[in-house]
Amino acid sequence: MASLDPRAVLKDRPSAGLIIGLVIAGICALVSFSFDILNGDPVQFTLALGLAVAPVPLLLAGVLALDRMEPEPRTTLIFAFAWGAGIAVLLAGILNSLNLLALERTLGDPNSARNLVATFGAPPVEETLKGLVLLGLLRFRRQELDGPTDGIIYASMVGLGFAMSENVSYYLAALDQNGPQGLAATVVLRGVLSPFAHPLFTSLIGISVAYAANRRGAPATIMIIAGWIGAMALHGTWNGFASFGGLGGLAIAYLILMVILVIEITVIVRDRKRIVGLIHHYLPPYERNGLVNQADIYMLSSLRRRRHARTWARALGGKAGARAMSDYQLAATELGLLHERAARGGVDEESFRGTQRSLADLMAYARLSFPMPERHQARAAKGVPPPGYAPGAPTPGHPPRIPGYGPGGFPPGGPGSGYGPPGYGPGGPPSSPPGYDHGGHAPGPPGYDHGGYPPGTAAG
Repeated sequence: MASLDPRAVLKDRPSAGLIIGLVIAGICALVSFSFDILNGDPVQFTLALGLAVAPVPLLLAGVLALDRMEPEPRTTLIFAFAWGAGIAVLLAGILNSLNLLALERTLGDPNSARNLVATFGAPPVEETLKGLVLLGLLRFRRQELDGPTDGIIYASMVGLGFAMSENVSYYLAALDQNGPQGLAATVVLRGVLSPFAHPLFTSLIGISVAYAANRRGAPATIMIIAGWIGAMALHGTWNGFASFGGLGGLAIAYLILMVILVIEITVIVRDRKRIVGLIHHYLPPYERNGLVNQADIYMLSSLRRRRHARTWARALGGKAGARAMSDYQLAATELGLLHERAARGGVDEESFRGTQRSLADLMAYARLSFPMPERHQARAAKGVPPPGYAPGAPTPGHPPRIPGYGPGGFPPGGPGSGYGPPGYGPGGPPSSPPGYDHGGHAPGPPGYDHGGYPPGTAAG
C-alpha cells in the first residue's frame, strides 16, 4: 500500500531542525546588518544593501539552472543560502576583526595588517565557516549528495549568501573611505566581475564532500581535507593577488577563477551524462511493472526532452499534469541514483527497499495523473507514446542508445556487476517486499497496464 502522500519521499518539507536553523541564521543576519548600520548611516546602509541584493536573483538563477537534472530540495537550498548570509558571515566578521586588531597591534601598520589578514587569515576562517554547512549535509542529509553537481550547488548557495552579506560591509567601507567613485569601483569588482568568487572557493569543499558521501573510510576523509585546503588556497590566492598585485595581480587571479569555473562546468556536464547512464542502466527492469517504457527512458535522457514532456503534460492536464510529470521525472532520476548508491555500498538493504518502494509508488501514482487522450490509450498500453509526448522516441523493442555508452546504457568505466548491497544481484534483491516481483520492483496500482500508461486517465 502506498503512503498517503507519495510525494513525501522527495523530502521537500522543512524539519523542525531546519526551521530552527533558519531562525538562528536570520537572527545572525540581523545582527550582522546592525553592525553595518552602526558603521554608517541608515541611508548609506540602505544603498549598500540594495546594491548587494540586486544581482542575487540573477546569480541564484544561474546556479539553479545547473541543477535541473535532479533538483535539490528547496528548503535545504534555502538553508544553505541562509547559513552563508547569516551565521557564517557574522562569525567570520567577528573572527576576522579580532585577527586584524591583534595584527595591527603587532605590526603597527593598519594597511599591512589588513592585507595579511585578507590573504592568510580570512580564507581559513571563512571557508571553514562556509564548509561547516556542507559537513552538516554530509552528516544529516547524505542522501542528497549524489554527485559533484550537488556539492557544487550547495556550496554555491552558501557562497552566494555569504558574498551578499559581506558585500554590504565592503560597499559601506568603500563609500565611507572613497565616496561614490570608490563605491562604484567596488560594486564593479565584487558585484559584476567576480560575483561567483565565494561560490567557486567553497565549491572545492562541496565537490570533496559529495565524493565523501559515496565513500567510506580514509579516502573520504582525505578527500574532504584536500578540498578544504584547495578552497582556502584558492581564496587566499585571490585575496593575495588583489591585495599585493595591483591590477596585474587581479587579472591573474581573475583568470584563475575563470579556469576553475570552466572546469566545474565541465564536471557538471559529465555528471549529467553519468545520471543519464544510470537511468539507461537501472530503469529498464522496471518496464515489467509498467513504471517505465522505452519512450520514458528516451524522454528522461535529456533536459530538453524532459522540458518538452512537461509542456505536453501542462497543455493537456494543466498544472496538475505538469506537476505529475515533474514528480515522475524526479522520482525516476532518484531511483537510478538510489541503485548507484547501493552499488557503492552507501545504503543498507532495508533502506534501499523502503526508498525503492516509495519512489516506485510515486512514479506509479504520478503516471495515473498523466493526461492521456482516450483515442491514444490503446496504443499507449502497448508502449507507444502518445503524439507530442516524446518525439523521436524509439519504437517498442528497440532500446534507445546514447553515443559513447555501452550496450546496457552505462557509461564506460561505470560500475560493473551488480548494483545492490551485499546479496543483491544485477536484477535486484533476491527477495522482495510483499507484493513486489522477484526483481524487487513495485507493481502499479490496480488496473495499471504493463505498457507503461494507465488506462482510463483523463482525456485532454
